[in-house]
Amino acid sequence: MKKFTRYILPIVTIVFVTTACYKHFPLDQDITRTQNTFFNQDSTKVEFPAIIKDKITLLAMVYTHCPDICPMTTHNMHLLEQKLPKNLKNKVKFVIISFDPNRDTPSVLKKFAEIRDITFDNWIFLTGDKQNTKEVMLKFDVKAIPADSSYNNDGELSYSIIHTDRISLIDQEGKLRSNYKGSTANLDLILEDIKYLGN
Repeated sequence: MKKFTRYILPIVTIVFVTTACYKHFPLDQDITRTQNTFFNQDSTKVEFPAIIKDKITLLAMVYTHCPDICPMTTHNMHLLEQKLPKNLKNKVKFVIISFDPNRDTPSVLKKFAEIRDITFDNWIFLTGDKQNTKEVMLKFDVKAIPADSSYNNDGELSYSIIHTDRISLIDQEGKLRSNYKGSTANLDLILEDIKYLGN
C-alpha cells in the first residue's frame, strides 16, 4: 500500500495543479509552436517567444506615435513591475512589440523606454518586418488598422492607428493565460494572477 501511495500521490498532485491552473485562467493557448524574428532595442536579432522561456511574461503590442492608449498601457506595465514582490522581480519579463515597424526602429523604441525611466533588466522592446509582426498579431488576436493620415512640414507621412487595447499574460511554459485591457488595467488583478503563476 505504501508503494502504491508513493507512485500515485505525485500523479494526483500534478493533475490537481494542472486542473486548478486551467480553472483559474480563461485561456490555455500554446504560443511556442512557431518562432518569429525581431530586433530588440539594441538592434540585436532575437527569436520570440524563445527570449521569454521559463519566465512569466506581460506582453503588449503598441506603436510609439500613439497619443493615448499605448503610453497608458506601457505605464501600467511599469507600475506592475514596481509592485512586484522581491521573490518575483527576476521571474517576470515585460515585452513590448511594435505593430508599426516602419517608424518604430530599435533606436526609437529605446528612446520610448528611456523617457519613461524603463530599464532593460526585465524589459524587451521588439520591432521586425511586416511578416513576423503580422504573425505575432494573429497569434495574440491583435488588430491594428491605419486611420487618418497627413504629411508634416518635412513631407513625411504621419498617420494614426486604431488598435486592440491589451496586455497579455504568458506563463512559464509559454502559454497565453489571460488578456486584460491595457490602458485601464486592473493592476491588482494582474498582480494577483502573476503571483498565482509564481507560487
